[in-house]
Formats: sequence, structure tokens, C-alpha cells
Amino acid sequence: MDSIKVNVYGADAVCASCVNAPTSKDIYDWIQPNLKRKFEQLSFTFNYIDIADGEGLSDYDQSLLEQIENDELFYPLVTMNDDIVADGYIQLPQLTKYIDRTFIK
Repeated sequence: MDSIKVNVYGADAVCASCVNAPTSKDIYDWIQPNLKRKFEQLSFTFNYIDIADGEGLSDYDQSLLEQIENDELFYPLVTMNDDIVADGYIQLPQLTKYIDRTFIK
């Protein structure tokens, strides 16, 4: 199986509606060891995409940034292989349930 591409879209500032939540960068740093440990049989590629720096991004990435800007989605936003998995207040069970459903056969 190919590597699961996990993108975390975020910003240095905590989103206004996410008081007391970890920063996007904290989420990025936190999900990596947790997912690798829980799903040792799977391969992951992790990317952090700063929503303030739109350079060199794909059209899909740009469309997600526009949705965040228009308050249709919230950051941090986590995608796996370009499927939106969770946004706003990220919790590990959201991610693990998605992986179980999608990648564990």
C-alpha cells in the first residue's frame, strides 16, 4: 500500500473559536507519533501547510484555504489522501476511526 498523505493546514495563531485548544503546529507534532504507533502496519507522509503562505500549493490546497478563509472550514484542518477528515477541534478518535474505515481492510 502507498503511504497515506496526511496534511495539516493551520496557522501560528489559535483559531478564534478554538480557545484552549492546541495550535495547528502542536496538532501536527502530536498526531505523527500517535498515528505511527497505533497503525504500525501503515506508512504515513506528514505535511504542514501554513494557511498564511499560499505559495506552491495545488488547486485543491488553494480551494481548502479559501474555504477556511470563508469560515466554511476551520483550522487546524486534517486531510488524508485529500479527503477532509477533521477540522477545528481535532481529536485523535476522529482520525483513528477514519483510518480504520478507510485503510484497514
